[in-house]
Amino acid sequence: MPPFLDSFSAFSRAVSGAFGRPWHPFSLLLVMALWLTTLGNLPLWRAMWALTETHGLRTGLGLLGMGVIVFTATTVLLSLLVWPLWRKPLGVVLLMVAAANSYFMTAYGVVIDPSMMANTVQTDVREVRDLLSGSMLLVLMLGVVLPGAWWWRQPVQQWPAMRLLGRQLGLAAVALVLMMVVIWASFQDLASTMRNHKSLRYMVNPFNTVYASGRLLVGQTTQARMSLQPMGEDAAMANAGVPASPPLIVLVVGETVRAANFGLAGYARDTTPQLRQLQNSGELTYFSNVRSCGTNTQVSVPCMFSHLGREAQAKNDIPYENLLDVLQRAGMQVLWLDNQSGCKGVCDRVPNASTLTLKDPKLCPDGECFDEILLRVLPERLAELDKARPAGQPSAGTVVVLHQMGNHGPAYFKRTPADMKLYQPECRTNVLQDCPAQDIVNAYDNAVRYTDHFLGETVRWLKTQKRPTAMLYVSDHGESLGEKGLYLHGMPYMMAPQEQTHVPMALWMSKSLQKQNGWEANCWQKQAENALSHDHYFHSVLSLAQVKTRWQQPELDMFSACKAKPAQRG
Repeated sequence: MPPFLDSFSAFSRAVSGAFGRPWHPFSLLLVMALWLTTLGNLPLWRAMWALTETHGLRTGLGLLGMGVIVFTATTVLLSLLVWPLWRKPLGVVLLMVAAANSYFMTAYGVVIDPSMMANTVQTDVREVRDLLSGSMLLVLMLGVVLPGAWWWRQPVQQWPAMRLLGRQLGLAAVALVLMMVVIWASFQDLASTMRNHKSLRYMVNPFNTVYASGRLLVGQTTQARMSLQPMGEDAAMANAGVPASPPLIVLVVGETVRAANFGLAGYARDTTPQLRQLQNSGELTYFSNVRSCGTNTQVSVPCMFSHLGREAQAKNDIPYENLLDVLQRAGMQVLWLDNQSGCKGVCDRVPNASTLTLKDPKLCPDGECFDEILLRVLPERLAELDKARPAGQPSAGTVVVLHQMGNHGPAYFKRTPADMKLYQPECRTNVLQDCPAQDIVNAYDNAVRYTDHFLGETVRWLKTQKRPTAMLYVSDHGESLGEKGLYLHGMPYMMAPQEQTHVPMALWMSKSLQKQNGWEANCWQKQAENALSHDHYFHSVLSLAQVKTRWQQPELDMFSACKAKPAQRG
């Protein structure tokens, strides 16, 4: 009998006679495929059912066809991956992947793509703890523990290795042929649906995780084989020599703040009273039309500090040095202080420190620190930076990056001290679906208002310094708060809503730095309403620090309107 027909016959016998005795290898494999196709893909079927207002015969046939495609594709995958030596642990892993993916896709409306997988790999204990909930544990119990225990206890018939190999590859071939037939029969409707609703591509368990993990692994492997490419070897201060008064520039990298809830952006609530006061006095400029490089920290932060820009960065596999390397090479001291899950590789070659181990009883309750802790440790870290500078070597200035915890969700209520919760009632759980929509917004707005307080305190501290100073704030990405059923962030950029990509940016600069740079009063305000993005960050910070290099692109410098020549420096 031909292998294909033999495999099909074996499959038929297995389905009819597996119960009550050791399982035929095919039957147990097909049970797993059926579980993953149905219960393991509930978010996919819910999303497809919601695509049309009427559900007639054609819709039913379309869902049935898609179900057959997913089932046969899963059968092919399992036939190639599930072998006796690792059958049981791999089955549990697949159950865990499907259950976790289904929970997050259902609870927050996210999809599983390579950038989301990278974000997952980079997460820390604090972020994991914020995601844990009773409902998540229930899903894992029902979707992993119970079926996983059943799967682990099932006896399976022992077959000679070569026989099993031939039959299982035959099953994969039969399933592949059936899948291709169904795809051909439903191609027109299927192609239209996938083209118009691209998020569905990232909702099919476990293929979304397999694809995302593969892309991530290939990218990391490719970069690991390449040597780090140097940048800014020609970097120098705009005028030869060291400034008479080396400046201190603070770059605040915000977290998960969207422009839609930022008071200076025209939001109905005044969530930025301290920044507004600075703006009204002419000291601060708000840039109203800024787009992020990505929809999660793992993408946006490295992209901000890269010279490549969003589109080139997305396609790039070559590891380059970044903005901090260029500033340091020009003779500036550079320091990164982190109250988040790390700098995503950006600060690897400059002095850096994390707040993770700090024990301040007021600012770090329950093991997590409010952002003000960054200002508390900053003077000490700056003093250490000065001590580490070789004797007799002058500094061209200092650039400090403060990486906020900001509005990191879903536990927004944890980001604000108890005495600063203006908007009530606020959602006090990380299961956002359990809260009224307004309570979620209240918790989020309280966190935005705390960021405003933190930025105001940063400016106040900078005003006490005896050298030229500046603060540039920009959020790494935005956030969805339930609009269109989406929560949190991380949607693929091409389909992300503006709530996840429209971010606030603000600049404060001392008059002494403005004078030292030789800039006309608030010349950068000419860019305040122009379309800007994270692509401008690398080039604009170089201008702000008065560092010149061939890597800078004037057309991406938001200070390009400052035409006056820099004042003579000592």
